[in-house]
Amino acid sequence: MKKSYALVLLLVLAVACGGPTTNREATPTNSAATAPLIAAPISEADVIAKEKAIWDAIKNKDYETFGNMLADSQIEVLPDAVHDKAASIAGVKEFEPTEVTFSDWKYLPIDKDAVVIVYRVDVKGKSKGKEFPPISARSSSAWVNRNGKWVATYHQECEVSTAPPPPPAKSSTAKASASPASTPTPLPAGADPIATEKALWETLKNKDYDGFAAFLAPDAIEVEPDGVYDKAASVKGVSQVDLSKAQLSDFKSVPFDMDAALVTYVVKLTGAAPPERHSTIWAKRDGKWLAVFHHGTPIPKGTPVSTPSPKAAAATPSPKK
Repeated sequence: MKKSYALVLLLVLAVACGGPTTNREATPTNSAATAPLIAAPISEADVIAKEKAIWDAIKNKDYETFGNMLADSQIEVLPDAVHDKAASIAGVKEFEPTEVTFSDWKYLPIDKDAVVIVYRVDVKGKSKGKEFPPISARSSSAWVNRNGKWVATYHQECEVSTAPPPPPAKSSTAKASASPASTPTPLPAGADPIATEKALWETLKNKDYDGFAAFLAPDAIEVEPDGVYDKAASVKGVSQVDLSKAQLSDFKSVPFDMDAALVTYVVKLTGAAPPERHSTIWAKRDGKWLAVFHHGTPIPKGTPVSTPSPKAAAATPSPKK
């Protein structure tokens, strides 16, 4: 989606992407003891409280509570890699936040069993015993219902950027937007989310912005270093960047439940732009898969890919452009 314009902040919160097991898959019986557990719908206030509780667990070094708040098949998307639950727990043990300030909360329901919360977090603290400069990030976390309990299933973050975006790309070969008759239709229910993501990117490569818009849910949110965008702003943003030669790799897809899934992958653009980690949440709406959420995180030049802890790099923030 829209190109990110700042180097990423290697911040700290570890949450993850859930697996395919949900309370929908339980077989109904006549026994109350074996009946599937159903979690009450989670409100914006409740999910914000849970997100803050994860941070409190990290600050208090309560790693057991932290781990219990994560889905077993969680993922955390960081510049060096996509991390699992074990790596997230190991990472927070090297991170010591002393001051954490939250702002700009946004709440996005995905379906009855999944929600996304987006916010800005400003942090001071230590990593591996050494104080790091204050850092600010745009953070996104997904929470899902797992057998009657709401757990964190995915997390991603990027450094807050105040740099203005570059001017629109100049191209003499740009194609006009597709007519309604030629606009691609999002893939039907049961389609592979990775295939759907690739189909969306074909519209971007072809500069077919009507086609791109057709893949987005009306309430879609996009998170980038320079801001949080609604559908209209996302469509405008991609029209200002030449994505015709973007290369996609390292795809991973993890279901949230029967009606939603996350796809994460790496994007390499042309020129000197750094590669980026992108993640999209797809949800089934009226029988079609639509993109409801997207987060882009640049990979700074020289970022080590073998870092065992996603928190270690907080002590040595990447230089800004």
